[in-house]
Amino acid sequence: VALLVGGVGVGNTMVISVLERRPEIGLRRALGATSGQIRGQFVSESLLLSALGGLGGTVLGTAITAGYAYVRHWPTEVPMWAAAAGMTVTLVIGAIAGLYPAVRAGRLAPTQALAG
Repeated sequence: VALLVGGVGVGNTMVISVLERRPEIGLRRALGATSGQIRGQFVSESLLLSALGGLGGTVLGTAITAGYAYVRHWPTEVPMWAAAAGMTVTLVIGAIAGLYPAVRAGRLAPTQALAG
């Protein structure tokens, strides 16, 4: 559930980013950037945002788990595969969440983006 909520947050952030950066998108398109390059930029930003959130969540979750285990006098064990799987799923969801805003940004015509 947390991953889906994070995906919605990333998607919302990227939609707002596209809306706020329309002049930049229009200028890049007018200077010769292809729609694929624009899409790539926004998917990359979405992946970076997801990676930072996933890394922060993994570190925080591991620290809380270690702290709880310490208080209970239990040995701390966080499997590396669990952290890697969490990061992988986070990146997949982030890419999917950033795909719609990226496609929307790539479809903007230079004149339409610069006129707004």
